[in-house]
Amino acid sequence: MKILHTADWHLGKRLDRFSRLEEQISVMEEIIAIADEEQVDLVLVAGDLFDNFNPAVEAVELFYKTLKRLSQNGKRPIVAISGNHDSPNLINAPDPLARECGIILIGHPKAEITLFQTEYFNIINSKEGFIELDIKNIDFPVRILHTPYANEVRLKEYFGENKEEEINKVLAQTWQELADQFCDDLGVNLLTAHLYMNKKGAEILEEPEGEKPIKIGNADLIYSDSIPDQIQYTALGHLHSFQNIGTAEKPVVYSSSPLCYSFSEAGQTKYVSIIEAIPGKPVSYEKKALKSGRALIRKTFNSVENTVQWLKENPNTFIELTLESETFLTADERRLIFQSHNGIVHLIPKVKNREFEEQENLEINLNQNIENLFKDYFKSKNGGQEANEDLMKLFNEILNA
Repeated sequence: MKILHTADWHLGKRLDRFSRLEEQISVMEEIIAIADEEQVDLVLVAGDLFDNFNPAVEAVELFYKTLKRLSQNGKRPIVAISGNHDSPNLINAPDPLARECGIILIGHPKAEITLFQTEYFNIINSKEGFIELDIKNIDFPVRILHTPYANEVRLKEYFGENKEEEINKVLAQTWQELADQFCDDLGVNLLTAHLYMNKKGAEILEEPEGEKPIKIGNADLIYSDSIPDQIQYTALGHLHSFQNIGTAEKPVVYSSSPLCYSFSEAGQTKYVSIIEAIPGKPVSYEKKALKSGRALIRKTFNSVENTVQWLKENPNTFIELTLESETFLTADERRLIFQSHNGIVHLIPKVKNREFEEQENLEINLNQNIENLFKDYFKSKNGGQEANEDLMKLFNEILNA
């Protein structure tokens, strides 16, 4: 069978003042096209479906339209879990309607899904944190251990206090009990979770800028050695770059977000993972690159002229722009830069330090007039740089207001 793994859609997310909705519509179309071209039998969406607990109407509409088309109106089962940006109650709310389209939405950890069947698949077994599917034209069952994101309060609610044990031990025990009970070599065995998971002893993976950090109980990290041996593929969400923190034989994969959502992701290629699985054998997987969306770029220039030229040559991008110069930008220079490009997210003026370090202990004469006093204050706070003419005009306007 073939499985598509995706995660971290963050529908409704903005980049500062810029909407990303049109890009998200485009990349959802691309994911649907890949699922159809690859003729996948199952889709896993590993959390952070939305960007916040109260997504905009447009984001919710895009979510359900995408899932309906991904499911081919019920022919292809979809399992989607909540992440740390999602409201678990919102994810659970449309469950009866979603089921008619073959969509299984799981908001809470250790949720027990009610048994149901459609024309194309049956849920033949269900327990807290586990479902087993019988899919039409697949000759073996598919078992899925599912662990949506849980904050500390929810973990205590679902797993108990367990103050004497690390959450790694709690999850490892819970997953192992389910695997021992249900996951033999006669079916395909999967785990999907939205967790901050690392390989023990490996370098700690960085969370992207702007991502809500995950802290679960007293533990910062879940380690991949908590995953039972029976699991053939683990579909993770939370980190936004594609990476396998497991092994070639038993992949533990972050599939990446579908778009670059912060400048810490600048230059990254985004993917979905396509998995081929049969019972009792190692899976194989392939990462499929996504091409939609504007590139995020960090650039540094040392002249306004070079800045404007590059901006005009690279229109379909979002820019974090640093401009190094001898003095602060004038209003006209800022206007020229912003008129040259419609995707400047941040403009960071960086004034070169002109021998001010030697004068750090410079005394300021407090008996000066207010204008000269402001100039000295400005120099003391900005590496010895003079306040430019525009700034002094603004200061005097404020004084005279």
